[in-house]
Amino acid sequence: MTQAPMTARATLPVPIRSARRRLGAASASLADGSWDLFRMHDHLGQDVHGACLGLIGYGQIGRAVARRAHGFGMRVLHHDPYAPDDDLSTAVDLPTLLTESDVVSLHVPLTEETRHLIGARELAVMKPTATLVSTSRGGVVDEDALLHAVREGRLHSAGLDVYEHEPMGRELSPLVAEPYVVTLPHIGSATEATRAAMVDLAVDNILDVLAGRPARTPLPGSART
Repeated sequence: MTQAPMTARATLPVPIRSARRRLGAASASLADGSWDLFRMHDHLGQDVHGACLGLIGYGQIGRAVARRAHGFGMRVLHHDPYAPDDDLSTAVDLPTLLTESDVVSLHVPLTEETRHLIGARELAVMKPTATLVSTSRGGVVDEDALLHAVREGRLHSAGLDVYEHEPMGRELSPLVAEPYVVTLPHIGSATEATRAAMVDLAVDNILDVLAGRPARTPLPGSART
């Protein structure tokens, strides 16, 4: 089983920054004609620069996000049983990551162990000014618990590119209508160059394994051959 680290290219500029600034709500107010006066308190978001980023999952995608986060002056923590400290991030336990992070970003595969890894209990210990970002697999987040946390003001915002049920068609998740949740249709890797690179990488992984060599981008904890 392998992964495509190119997905990291979209995590910081799209879900994280858009959710932190609550750009979805701001754009909606423009579209519906509500923007009629400049007010100092309108559409106040949270900064990315200088914030603490917590990465749950620290494989190649997580590390790629960490490298980009340093460009924004972010302090980076990670929780991953296979990854110790390195020069980009400090390894911590999950409770510490959840309570200290301003942004929690998920980069784990969906397994029985990670299904609903982020639920009501985990959301309850996050900062009320925090942002949850998921670009990995939808089932990692309990969407009902997330919906309640955002609606009740216990979580500042969320950015989602993946969902428990996708594609949605006309059966939209209620999260899509939430003004402080940025929702995208699983397009984190959707640029021409990135998709072409993903195909090339998949082929290279297959050829390596067939030739008896280790896969180039294995998931942490998975077999390399």
